[in-house]
Amino acid sequence: MRILFMGTPELSRTVLEALLEAGHEIVLAVTQPDRVKGRGKAMQVPPVKELALAHQIPVFQPERLRREENVAWLRDFCKENPADAGVVAAFGQILPQAVLDLPRLGCLNVHTSLLPKYRGAAPIEAAILAGEAETGVTVMQMDAGLDTGDIRLQEALPIAPDDTGGSLTGKLAALGGGLIVRALAMLEEGTLPRRPQEGESTYAGLIRKEEGLLDLAQPAEELERRIRAFDPWPGTYTFREGRRLKIGRACVLPGSASGTWAPGTVTAVSKHGVDVQTGRGILRLLALQPEGKKMMPADAYLRGYAMLPGDVLGDTDE
Repeated sequence: MRILFMGTPELSRTVLEALLEAGHEIVLAVTQPDRVKGRGKAMQVPPVKELALAHQIPVFQPERLRREENVAWLRDFCKENPADAGVVAAFGQILPQAVLDLPRLGCLNVHTSLLPKYRGAAPIEAAILAGEAETGVTVMQMDAGLDTGDIRLQEALPIAPDDTGGSLTGKLAALGGGLIVRALAMLEEGTLPRRPQEGESTYAGLIRKEEGLLDLAQPAEELERRIRAFDPWPGTYTFREGRRLKIGRACVLPGSASGTWAPGTVTAVSKHGVDVQTGRGILRLLALQPEGKKMMPADAYLRGYAMLPGDVLGDTDE
């Protein structure tokens, strides 16, 4: 089939690779503009653009696709290069109905949750934060709403106890690539099922960088899930003596109680980790990163930054 593809990050690239491997013709790749990132202020090219250029696929990078001039450009392009279907995967912008109507069979969205659960921009992180046992991928017929369209295909995936935002994204990207290829084959045959979303919906909004600050008064289980959910971005951190201390990995000590320590107090230090009292239970910090340094195992951190029971984490630099 002739596909109009829209996507931006690595997840989108994986889906685009699956479409290419299945023999679909990509008439155009629409992706976000290049961005300046990092301390070196280097220009970063979206993963979808990299792959598209490697396959000689035309690329369109509007700052806001909804603008009238961008919709007009896309409309003119599709008149000359008609598409059978649109495929959208983590594009990062809401599409107007005028764009959704351009492909002959409409647009299918690869959404990384079991809709109607976790509509919105951060469904993977939200599923980990909530302690879900499973998530999945939904191929949805797009409408003008926010992830409200009819379900065409859906497949569940278990969430492993050690899954991070990064590892789960990789698993769901691979699942989504296979699922959209199946969906397009069925769409072409006229056998793709369709049903409205049913049940209670939930929303997973954009994550802000400041959400990585750990509130050590929360239960240890919730903090451990946040550390995993926000790995690799935005990462999680606390403060020690006014300096930011990033947390890479942690675990909950089984059977640990609240005790008499205040939340944020270090209760024990060993080569196995730094034990910290939380609002409920003990959180063992396994990997830490001081300001200006690399992430390191707890024993390596302790060799350079001595810590004792009774020390307190969570003080800010204000």
